[in-house]
Amino acid sequence: MSRAQSLFLFALIVATSATRCSAAERVVFLRIAPAESTLFISNADGTAERPLTQPGSINYNPAWSPKGDWIAFTSERAGSADIYRVHPDGTGVERLTDDPAYDDQAAFSPDGNHIAFVSTRTAGRATLWTLDVHTRKATPLTTGDGGDFRPAWSPDGQWIAFSSDRDSDLPPAKGRWERLHLVDIYIVHPDGSGLKRITQHGNFCGTPKWMPDNKTLLADCMSAQETWEYRVRPSSDEQSQIFKIDVATGAATPVTTGPGVKLAPVALPADEIAFVRTAVTGSAVVYASGKPGPAGTGFSRNPPSWSPDAKQVVYCRQTTKRSADPEKLWSRNPQFSLYGTAILPAYDSTGLHLATTKIDADGTTLYIVDEGKPAKAIMQRKDLILAPQWSPDGKQIVVGVGGFTAFLDFAAGGKKPMEPVNGGAEVGILNADGSGFHVITSGPNNNAFASFSPDGKSIVYRTAGPDEEGLRIMNLADKSITKLTGEYDNFPIWSPRGTLIAFVRRIDGSFEVMTVQPDGKNLTQLTHTHGNEAHLAWSPDGEQLLFTSSRMGFKDEALYTNAPQPYGDIFLMRYDGTQVEQLTDNQWEEGGPAWQPHPPVSAALTAPTR
Repeated sequence: MSRAQSLFLFALIVATSATRCSAAERVVFLRIAPAESTLFISNADGTAERPLTQPGSINYNPAWSPKGDWIAFTSERAGSADIYRVHPDGTGVERLTDDPAYDDQAAFSPDGNHIAFVSTRTAGRATLWTLDVHTRKATPLTTGDGGDFRPAWSPDGQWIAFSSDRDSDLPPAKGRWERLHLVDIYIVHPDGSGLKRITQHGNFCGTPKWMPDNKTLLADCMSAQETWEYRVRPSSDEQSQIFKIDVATGAATPVTTGPGVKLAPVALPADEIAFVRTAVTGSAVVYASGKPGPAGTGFSRNPPSWSPDAKQVVYCRQTTKRSADPEKLWSRNPQFSLYGTAILPAYDSTGLHLATTKIDADGTTLYIVDEGKPAKAIMQRKDLILAPQWSPDGKQIVVGVGGFTAFLDFAAGGKKPMEPVNGGAEVGILNADGSGFHVITSGPNNNAFASFSPDGKSIVYRTAGPDEEGLRIMNLADKSITKLTGEYDNFPIWSPRGTLIAFVRRIDGSFEVMTVQPDGKNLTQLTHTHGNEAHLAWSPDGEQLLFTSSRMGFKDEALYTNAPQPYGDIFLMRYDGTQVEQLTDNQWEEGGPAWQPHPPVSAALTAPTR
């Protein structure tokens, strides 16, 4: 190589290194959210429907103003969830809040001059704020460690009713890791005084709406366990009811009967009560009098809102898309570029190849996404393929395969979803082109979530079942197995440095992030939060860990999102548990993060040939 060629190559390397150092880190993860969510207006019976917002963004939670001249709504069109307003004819769109936090669930005051809304701008928890519509000044209304949701202004303007899980420890659902949503109804004066709980604690009563007498609330109420069962897959024989609640005494009286999960009640003129009924066949607006309401494809559980004369209604229709191809998302930290993809993705050591899986009606497909190219299917099975991880040389991929019914909502092989074996799972290895698949574990246990050691000679995986539980290390040369831990442990991931294995352990009903050396020494608990931590990923240098956490709690009542766990945010911390940072903040479920290594210089540069 000539001196000129050497100088040219050196300059390219320096320039590329500088660009890489300043470029945002790329993180991909599963995001369970609608691809689009569009607001529509129709007559009260669903006729003469027309779109209010344009397609291509996510809009939800509409609220009609008392004078009928504005509709407030939440939109993610500019990044984070913020409150907007628009005239009913679709003109005059204005942004009312502009904060990187999550702002949602607007409710107008009776004079239309103020809006009560939910925001995470205080320490990441969902609390209530009020907004002066004219000055755009926002003022905190509630505080506390729990979440506050669904504000509703009384007709005389003296009270704001809302639902809250502030007194709940959010216990897990029966046999599950997901949390039940125990919610009570409260009232508070608009200046923050007079806070009072109305309903009896221990179950769920939500989405309060005032009756015209200022003395009675409508609410949808159910047991705590049903908040899990109904949000996942409500069957045709399941039902919940709408209740009238006396504000003075808390006495609750049912005002509906019959099947279906009933949500989002509202009192309309002429003593009419409307609500959203959701079932296996979908959601629809239902009137207690029996007259028809809006329904149809994509109709959301998201609460609709009626014009002051109740002749028109605005509501949300959603479409979903599950793709392995990464889709760029908004990031409030410019140091990180965030992308949504399919389930539990993983990059190879070059950062040029992404492995991920997608579930559909025919089973599960393992995809490889090469940088700048469409996803390529390399393996398909009728059951599940989960948690691919690459070998250090990029030639092989280790996966879990099998029933995994605890991840779904049915029993298999006579086993219930909460049982450890629940249909069976094993660890398998295949070549990066999809060939050569073979299972490497055996026995009665459920074996899954494997990760290669940095030298490629071993894997660590979790096991559960009759032959004890915990983490195991397998020597791939002779298939010998070493017991690493003996507790309820999951999601092990080997550090790129090889000195630590990070994993999640169940401790007193919560799931916490731990690390341990591969020889079993120096077991360390990194997180100490009540709730669920899960889905770990190391930074390429082994200095930091990505993980999913429920520590910020719910941001809305559980039944208003299609995610089975509507509280998963992505967090970042150092390998010792310090310097914790929240990377995402929205109502959608996000999990399974993967951190892209920077592609090597050799992959980006080619020396001049002259």
